[in-house]
Amino acid sequence: MTTDKHDASGGTPPERSGNDGSASTPEELRAQVERTREELGETVEALAAKADVKSRAKEKAADVKAEASQRVARVREKAADARHEAEHKAAQAREKAAHAAHRVKSGTAEPVRDKAGRAAELLGDKAGRAGQLAHDRTPEPVREQAGRTARKARENRTALLVVAGGALGVLLVARRVRSSRRPRKGGCR
Repeated sequence: MTTDKHDASGGTPPERSGNDGSASTPEELRAQVERTREELGETVEALAAKADVKSRAKEKAADVKAEASQRVARVREKAADARHEAEHKAAQAREKAAHAAHRVKSGTAEPVRDKAGRAAELLGDKAGRAGQLAHDRTPEPVREQAGRTARKARENRTALLVVAGGALGVLLVARRVRSSRRPRKGGCR
């Protein structure tokens, strides 16, 4: 038994109204018991809420899900804004290109356009004559093989363009390598 003002559980005993430490009237005692019951009920509810791991986990999951939904909505909004901005910039670029082409076309003097047209006609005529001359002087089996090759080339334009582009790339790289190996004029490299 303890001799100080602490009870056996280590806490302090509830306050008493009377001089001798007891409740002075039965009503005070009933009120004190009622207050203690309410406090005990609140404490039990708080402990039950802390102990209910499943409902706490559900609440946390709902919070995380709501936050993720908000983030997804923000990302989608930013993506839509970026797409609209890109579309706007592309439209501006197309408009600028069309305007530049119009300026070039309208800025080219009429004599220059006429001269270019005549040169194109002359070139077409010469190419036609060269083609006819080549046709006349080429043996029939060679012409047939050339026709088959041309047909295959037309049917496989993409492959032909890829091969031609690759060959052009190789030639350009080889030319650059050769030119970088030559000493430059002025003695410096």
